[in-house]
Amino acid sequence: MVRVVRATALELATAVQALRDGEPVAFPTETVYGLGAHAGYPAALRRVFELKGRPTTHPLIVHIDSSRYLTRWVREVPEAAAKLAERFWPGPLTLVLPRAENVHRLVTGGQDTVAVRVPSHPMAQQLLTAFGGGIAAPSANRYGRLSPTRAEHVREEFGAEVRVVLDGGDCRLGLESTIVACLDGKVQLLRPGSVTLSELERVVGEVLTETSAPTPRVPGSGGAHYAPATPLAVVPTGELESLVAELTEAGQRIAVLAQHPPLGTYRLTTWINGGTRPENYAHDLYAHLRTLDKARCSRILVQEVPADERWDAAYDRLQRAAAASNGEHAEGTDPVAVGEAP
Repeated sequence: MVRVVRATALELATAVQALRDGEPVAFPTETVYGLGAHAGYPAALRRVFELKGRPTTHPLIVHIDSSRYLTRWVREVPEAAAKLAERFWPGPLTLVLPRAENVHRLVTGGQDTVAVRVPSHPMAQQLLTAFGGGIAAPSANRYGRLSPTRAEHVREEFGAEVRVVLDGGDCRLGLESTIVACLDGKVQLLRPGSVTLSELERVVGEVLTETSAPTPRVPGSGGAHYAPATPLAVVPTGELESLVAELTEAGQRIAVLAQHPPLGTYRLTTWINGGTRPENYAHDLYAHLRTLDKARCSRILVQEVPADERWDAAYDRLQRAAAASNGEHAEGTDPVAVGEAP
């Protein structure tokens, strides 16, 4: 059973005042912890980019407490978007829509679109309702690194740099939201999450997954992201045990995330069995990778996940983490100066 966590009156008042003062606030959602800022306060938004080391061309997600406030942030709500919001909000779905004129371009990464969602975590709902406005929030981690799924992860990442951290326990889902664009009469899946392609299609019909046309930049959509500091590689299932045996025999300390216990005894190896249930694997993925990242190994080997849409989000995050280990930039571009206008 998921523990329902609510903030105390003092915690909530402190967080709201911090947001109004332009300070960042870390808060839980059902997906991962967010690093939130007043969505209408440019100085506060710049502080988030600065803390994360995030390019200002990379958009943020505006979190609101109800779909009835969507029109404050978007120019229009296509029928498909209204249907998706009705079905999946509050919940782990982000909609990309034409931005309203008042939305600051630091929120949108300089684009004419804005990403919006209504989180379902009770503490996020408390905060948003008490604040009475939009909170722009990426995940509460350094840019390109593993997203936090516990308050302690945020504290490890930022220490005293983030004064207010609302502790809502473990995030229920553990991977970032599904992102869908509803633009120009089309519906397109831009990032997989716990809301699957099949679920989307049952609501709106055809959902595009690939296109040769340019698409909006969205959080986590670059080729390299979600990476531990230790180099990570995804290994085919049939090759995992032999590769571990070979590397440990050569004296390397190896960390492994598999879907089963080790078949042999491997010295110098830290092995985590993530299991075969996609929901449990996704929930624990970042926590497991953080544990392996602290094991002081030369590399992390991750067993490839099944080709099944229930595993698509985990597959996506692992492929991007492996790309980051190969030296690619988190978004295919160097970060720009956070003080510059996008």
